[in-house]
Amino acid sequence: MAKNLVIVESPAKAKTIEGYLGKDFTVTSSYGHVRDLPKGDKAIDIKAGFKPTYEVTADKKEVIKNLKKLTKESDIVYLASDDDREGEAIAWHLKESLNLDDAKTRRIVFREITKNAILNSIQSPRGIDMDLVNAQQARRILDRLVGFELSPILWKKIKAGLSAGRVQSVAVRLIVDREREIEKFKAQSDYRVTAQFKPEKGKSFQAELSKRLKVEDEAKAFLERCIGATYKVENLEVKPAKKSPAPPFTTSTLQQEASRKLGFSVAQTMSLAQRLYESGKITYMRTDSVNLSDFAIENASKEITGAYGPEFLQVRKYKTKSESAQEAHEAIRPTDFAAHEAGEERNEQRLYELIWKRAIASQMAEAELERTVATIGISTTPEKFTAQGEIIKFEGFLKVYLESTDDEEDENNQSILPALAVNQALDMDKMLATERFSRPPARYSEAALVKKLEELGIGRPSTYAPTISTIQKRDYVVKESREGKERSYQELSLNKDKVVVQTKKEITGTEKGKLFPTNIAMVVNDFLVEHFPNVIDFSFTAEVEKEFDEIAHGSKVWEKMLGNFYEGFHSKVEITENIDRSEVGSSRDIGIDPKSGKKIIARLGRFGPIVQIGDSEGEEKPQFASLKKGQFIESISLEDALELFKLPREVGEWNGETLVAAAGRFGPYIKYDGKFYSLPKGEDPLSVSLERSIEIIKAKQEADANKLIKSFTENEEVQILNGQWGPYIKVGKKNVKIPKDKKAEDLTLAECLELAEAAPEKKGRFVKKKK
Repeated sequence: MAKNLVIVESPAKAKTIEGYLGKDFTVTSSYGHVRDLPKGDKAIDIKAGFKPTYEVTADKKEVIKNLKKLTKESDIVYLASDDDREGEAIAWHLKESLNLDDAKTRRIVFREITKNAILNSIQSPRGIDMDLVNAQQARRILDRLVGFELSPILWKKIKAGLSAGRVQSVAVRLIVDREREIEKFKAQSDYRVTAQFKPEKGKSFQAELSKRLKVEDEAKAFLERCIGATYKVENLEVKPAKKSPAPPFTTSTLQQEASRKLGFSVAQTMSLAQRLYESGKITYMRTDSVNLSDFAIENASKEITGAYGPEFLQVRKYKTKSESAQEAHEAIRPTDFAAHEAGEERNEQRLYELIWKRAIASQMAEAELERTVATIGISTTPEKFTAQGEIIKFEGFLKVYLESTDDEEDENNQSILPALAVNQALDMDKMLATERFSRPPARYSEAALVKKLEELGIGRPSTYAPTISTIQKRDYVVKESREGKERSYQELSLNKDKVVVQTKKEITGTEKGKLFPTNIAMVVNDFLVEHFPNVIDFSFTAEVEKEFDEIAHGSKVWEKMLGNFYEGFHSKVEITENIDRSEVGSSRDIGIDPKSGKKIIARLGRFGPIVQIGDSEGEEKPQFASLKKGQFIESISLEDALELFKLPREVGEWNGETLVAAAGRFGPYIKYDGKFYSLPKGEDPLSVSLERSIEIIKAKQEADANKLIKSFTENEEVQILNGQWGPYIKVGKKNVKIPKDKKAEDLTLAECLELAEAAPEKKGRFVKKKK
């Protein structure tokens, strides 16, 4: 047995590090956290100064048993969990769980998994930093107190199974507030006038009228004034300009850019970055520092000079704006700039390439540009057209990388103008005045939400991805793409000696991968805003984050910080318990049903938001209908509610059976002969015809028929079916692989049953382990 034991967080990391340390070291993994607060009210002793009770989690008991055996056989134990608060806490929990002796325990840290970094960490061990541990404990305990005391109130007052959290509830609030801004938004229109000009020799270019025109009559009058006009270049302004590269990635900027450039979710980005880090390809992926070490700058400088030439090098030291950032930490960068590619699979490779380009570009020369603004005069009217162009004189960092933006239309996208001279006459090819509409605030994408949280000082690099995953798992937020709506707009064109007006159509409001609040989110958010304004207040939540930072720096006592928070919070919880459920805005009167004269309300039902005619007090049972996607309890109109009650509707008859169109929990469907047939995307159950319904049923029946390879009359539970990955046997609910040496169509019933018997039981994803 080796004399030295190194305990890291993940097995992938252990494998990489063991290769660097040699035969005197055994490297093993704790698989993350080993202890946590138990469930229930015994976890935190509030009266004893918020004293926590930790226990080894059920899935880590075997891990601890094995680690204890290894530590007894070792002279020195190195705790090598990650270099952040969470990692420090893991090291401390390991020390406590394994009863490690201070004399034989060393804490080592590194922010990249390279031979030099690992050997240096072994040469410079330290003790466990209890200030960092206490900052993590304070966060964990405060978040547990908030969740433990708030969630039961939500169950009693709104709906069972709900949860609240300090950071997650603030994230939900941002999304709810944005949705309401969009609901209230009224689009204003104006007219953008563009013209296509052509010099005598040269390519045509586009120019825009210097101001927008407010109404159609104004746009029409301007175009009419241009009938028979001549055009010339009145002024040319040529200015040199420079562009500087963005700093290397922090956690949040990596998440934003990977979303914009690669289409990755925040969780996907972090998972890929973790794999790259653990295989030694990049530095630690949880950081809010933009700093690069002198070694990294030297390494990048060599690569730039060798690959592009000395004129492309411009060394820069970036300083982090974030108060909480630790400059000793680094930005996310490659461990070796000479490695232009890394990663096991395509997405890892794409993310590595992005990290490499961003870090290399940060040490490259500025791009030198020449910006030209041409002012074009009109002989018949004083208004001017302007055209802008851009020429790159020296690429600099643009040779490698340009940062993306969140803007859906990049207004700075400059074209190149042809050679022009002052007083040069221009031919006008085409002139259009197009009605343009102001746009509502954009819904958040995952990356845009991370950016907003960071701007507000809420959360830290380790919390962004879990927060965004949590609010989706808890059904407060759905991430999806939604189709836009058709809208009419006016286009006026100058056609020789007359102005032609046309009404055209466009699709507006198309959403791709955006975050939408659910009805539950809106109800819970309003309840928390009204009764727990401090918990869900942006500045308060940011202030709490600063207090955690002060604990980490040793300038604040964690128990005192928790006491200050809990006193006001708990008294509010006690008051809120007395609120009557009817006072919580989870239902809304919409109006009166014109047919029955009964009241219609929108409310939260057991399986989601519904509208209801009548109440359960009368003899007649109330009628219910589910809200459609995108409809909200707080804003659904009486007209839209009445539409919902038209379902289920009889579509017609076919083969002596009635076809019924309806909407269910999983979307709209047709019911026929006791079976359910989902309506394809975009099909409306209120208007789907009998002919279309029959087509849908036939298509599904045909697909099902093609799926069946063989069935057995003597045992209907056994079928041989065609699946996504080829033929397989279905026995009841059990799916069984067919061996490669067997032909599906030749199998007998006895053979199918035999194969099913021999196949192992497939465990569910969340099987509870025996204690």
